[in-house]
Amino acid sequence: MSLSIFILAAGFGERLHPITDHFPKPLLPILGKPILQSILEKVSTLPAHKIGINLYHKKEIIENWLRQSAFNKKVKIFPEESVFGTGGALKNAEAFLNTGTFLVHNSDIISDIDLERLLEFHLSSDNLVTLAVHDYPQFNNLVVDEQQLIRNICKVNCVPFKPLKLLAFTGIAVYSSEFLRFLPSGFSRVTDIWLKVIKSGYKVGTFDVSGCHWSDIGTPAYYASTIINELRQNGEYVYIHPSIKICRDIELDGYVAAEEGISIDKGVPLRNCILLPGSEIESGFNYENCIIGPGFQIDLNESEMLGFPKGADALLIGTGGSDRKYYRTKINGNSAVLMKCSPDDPDFERHIEYTRFFLRYSIPVPELLQVETKEMSAVFEDLGDLSLYSYLKCPREQKDVEEVYKRVIDILIMMHTIVTEHIAECPLLQDRIFDYEYLRWETSYFIERFVEGIMDIKVKNPSVLDDEFHRLASTVDSFLKTVIHRDFQSQNIIITKYGIPRLLDYQGARIGAPAYDVISLLWDPYYRLEDDMRERLLDYYIDKMKMSNPPSPSLIKGGKVGFFNTTNFKQTLLPCRFQRHMQALGAYGFLSKAKGKKYFLKYVSEGLRLLKEDASLSKDKYPHLYDLVMSL
Repeated sequence: MSLSIFILAAGFGERLHPITDHFPKPLLPILGKPILQSILEKVSTLPAHKIGINLYHKKEIIENWLRQSAFNKKVKIFPEESVFGTGGALKNAEAFLNTGTFLVHNSDIISDIDLERLLEFHLSSDNLVTLAVHDYPQFNNLVVDEQQLIRNICKVNCVPFKPLKLLAFTGIAVYSSEFLRFLPSGFSRVTDIWLKVIKSGYKVGTFDVSGCHWSDIGTPAYYASTIINELRQNGEYVYIHPSIKICRDIELDGYVAAEEGISIDKGVPLRNCILLPGSEIESGFNYENCIIGPGFQIDLNESEMLGFPKGADALLIGTGGSDRKYYRTKINGNSAVLMKCSPDDPDFERHIEYTRFFLRYSIPVPELLQVETKEMSAVFEDLGDLSLYSYLKCPREQKDVEEVYKRVIDILIMMHTIVTEHIAECPLLQDRIFDYEYLRWETSYFIERFVEGIMDIKVKNPSVLDDEFHRLASTVDSFLKTVIHRDFQSQNIIITKYGIPRLLDYQGARIGAPAYDVISLLWDPYYRLEDDMRERLLDYYIDKMKMSNPPSPSLIKGGKVGFFNTTNFKQTLLPCRFQRHMQALGAYGFLSKAKGKKYFLKYVSEGLRLLKEDASLSKDKYPHLYDLVMSL
């Protein structure tokens, strides 16, 4: 098969004004990568022997980008003296395209459409043209029959009689070279030529890709929602271009994407903002729900920017691993977060009771505003979207990072001391022990979900490994215990105004070894602390625990009481590290494979690095576990 690719990139992008006064639409960045680069990377995986692209608006900028890109020798440019239209562009490149089948891709489309399947479908059909289509009510205008063939194109709103239906063109199509003879010289629209082809007795078919991820970068709102959707797909709220070396007291909230070559004054608040190259962000203003470029600002509706229907009462939020649904809504005119749980959610009652208990002893969790037990829902104070994880995406001075971590550790110490002293007031938590059985469940989870599920490795010596897991769990279970959060990592800590930390996702709290929380924070796969800073923060925790007056008792199963001891505590660190990092990798395996949240795989590398470090330090005690970990 002789296959050519052609990318349509000549348009003005008039609906994107004033953005396209400064940037050609194909080079608009999506989290640091121009749209055109994403398309070229995708089509380059096809068995194509050549790629063409037409240019007109700001063609010199695109040509310069292509010359400096990895595609310099792969792409042939077809400059136009005036805009030829989608049909005229193909006619202008007729000699390039008439050697066989060719795929045409608009330069303003981001999608996960399977182009190989589209090609295979076209080649197995007798279609002259095959359009990738989907059900997208806002753009549905192609009249399609039972044989998936195009019958007409609606110029205005129309409702076809069954079995005809309306579908939308995705901007991607495959053509047989014979199509070129239907094109007139000069300007033409390819949609008009489709109808001409149909009248001549040829087939213009469709390949339905409904349900695919697809974005048309046609307007500022669509462009912003595409960027935000890309952040969501990556499990992120914040993108900061690597060229931005320091963020000086910048307040972030919602979704923020800051591209290369921007200037931001100290202390600027940003919420749901796209900052384009060349932007200058001045202090003294609140920037919210907007796109900012060199010399312009486009204010947008929050619902549309986030990809929700305009005027939506509640906006779905959150990118974590939970099955619960969280919505940002309004209560008495103030922003709040509505939590909806499934009827069988075992953590709902605990979430409510733990919230009340923690607030009683000044643990900074969200205020509880409303509870509807029958509906398994509750409304909480809105803390915003900036987790410690996202806060650290914006490069900070090391002294500022250390100060924030100390504030977080102060909360941890309150849980390990004051809250623990009053545990009898919360029977649901008092009876929930992080014991041997739960620790063994974590290591089984690691084997099932990560070793076997992700690494596809079958354990060869399960009995000897089981013995080492038994000894590890017995060791960790023997440590003195306090109230612990159990998942005290950077994504569960919200940084509110003035850098004040608050806690989320605490419904899993248990009575367990306090080192487990310390490990979760300071040896966190989500964010790698510098070794010297980690040591200082560990010392900070130890010193503050020692200063607890009177020394806070720690509980162990069976009602025995002990007190914080530095030497004993340090001995608990390595076993808890080993246990915690296996749990984290098991969770990444489960969330990525069972829940389809593939973005958790990006944390595997650091999680595995930490686990190998743990295994190396524990080699003598757990040699078979060491061998397994080092083989991963």
